[in-house]
Amino acid sequence: MFSEYVRKILRARVYDVAVKTPLDYMPRLSERLGHAVHLKREDLQPVFSFKLRGAYNKMVQLTAAERAAGVIASSAGNHAQGVALAAGALKCQAVIVMPRTTPEIKVRAVRRLGARIVLHGDNFDAASAHAQELAVQRGLTMIHPFDDPEVIAGQGTIAMEMLQQHRGSLDAVFIPVGGGGLFAGMASYLRYVQPDIRLIAVEPADAPTLKAACEAGHPVRLEQVGLFADGVAVREIGRQTFPLAREAVDEHVLVSTDEICAAIRDIYEDTRCIAEPAGALAVAGIKRWLATRRGEDRRLQLAGVLCGANMNFDRLRHIAERTELGDHREALLAVTIPERPGSFQRFCRALGARPITEFNYRYADAEQAHVFLGVRLTRGGDERERLLRLLERKGYAVVDLTDNEMAKLHLRYLVGGHAPHSGPERLFRFEFPERPGALLQFLTTLGRRWNITLFHYRNHGADYGRVLVALQGPAGEADSLEASLAQTGYPFVEESDNPAYRFFLGG
Repeated sequence: MFSEYVRKILRARVYDVAVKTPLDYMPRLSERLGHAVHLKREDLQPVFSFKLRGAYNKMVQLTAAERAAGVIASSAGNHAQGVALAAGALKCQAVIVMPRTTPEIKVRAVRRLGARIVLHGDNFDAASAHAQELAVQRGLTMIHPFDDPEVIAGQGTIAMEMLQQHRGSLDAVFIPVGGGGLFAGMASYLRYVQPDIRLIAVEPADAPTLKAACEAGHPVRLEQVGLFADGVAVREIGRQTFPLAREAVDEHVLVSTDEICAAIRDIYEDTRCIAEPAGALAVAGIKRWLATRRGEDRRLQLAGVLCGANMNFDRLRHIAERTELGDHREALLAVTIPERPGSFQRFCRALGARPITEFNYRYADAEQAHVFLGVRLTRGGDERERLLRLLERKGYAVVDLTDNEMAKLHLRYLVGGHAPHSGPERLFRFEFPERPGALLQFLTTLGRRWNITLFHYRNHGADYGRVLVALQGPAGEADSLEASLAQTGYPFVEESDNPAYRFFLGG
């Protein structure tokens, strides 16, 4: 299996458009972790990601008639730019189908490369289905982003370069996984040429396509995937990529949004490059993996792939807010203190010398005050647990919200008191497509039976917006409400029992 792909990789035509990117040593991160970390800089490609390798290798092998007819792809990001650049180099027409939610910066980047843009649907699935229809109608060749042998082989050239560039042997290589094209291509080469290297697949915890498929024994379609690391936000691993990946993978590492944000900062500090979230997966995986191997008695040689740096500038605000949490340098707490003069001062004394990063409070009760608190952690290890135990010993009721996504996305901007006269309500967290009319569609679908008692939205520079909504409706019609919410077509999670809501926002 691997030998066939090694032959394809050795014959792959990528350097007409791609460059051999460096394998950079990361001095600051290596010193902090105690192991040598090397980063394959695919952000330095002409389109700032590895995707042009596979796209060009596929397209250069089309017949003259196929190229004359043109190609089509469905993508809102790096694959779109790779196909567009490859088409320009090969002088063939490319049609790129993108969701209508695609940020204008990405549309302009692809159009600048000469491709024709078709905007269709609110998500990748709708755009992909439309691209398939257009391919049949117009006789265009579909260039799949990952599930094609020539695309897989093109991505595998990264591994060939990596082994040529590193002096000595590598102990482990960390590879991001979405649809699996990058992992399948690199793993095929690495497993065949240097079989003792540990191959570690890194995935977002909310989009584990390879891990889910390995556990099931076949590709499975995830019901929902997180959108933060949009470059790997794929619901199902490829049918072609899965057998290769399953055979080659040694370990799976799942990382959180906060850990990805912290990895983006680590990369910036060593390279001055701002990686996109998917591009930082490998570094986040290295840090998570090493955290489980404390006490390693030798200095390991580790490598990861910085697979892309197509970052919307607006997202940096959100990322910067989450880096301290991702490095376990901040804790978010809900603390109940007596509602009387001097309570806050006594509470600060209980915290000791720890810096307070955030303090949100509003009067709501004559006896007790609920405080939303951010605390800087400086000692590492289990300091958060020690802080919780300290506060409890001093008589404070405390709830740890550090891993509470609703609290991090919404509550810290909403703390302002309860709604004592609003009556019973239910709280839901939604993902809205970032496009004009999304809110109007939501309100129109809900109709007039449901009263909105809380609404919070904050733009994070992504294709989807995160929205928190509290609703009231006629008693005894819970099923009807959920049916109405489902009709919006927007993914949602109920948060009515979330302790952050009960403490700070509930009626």
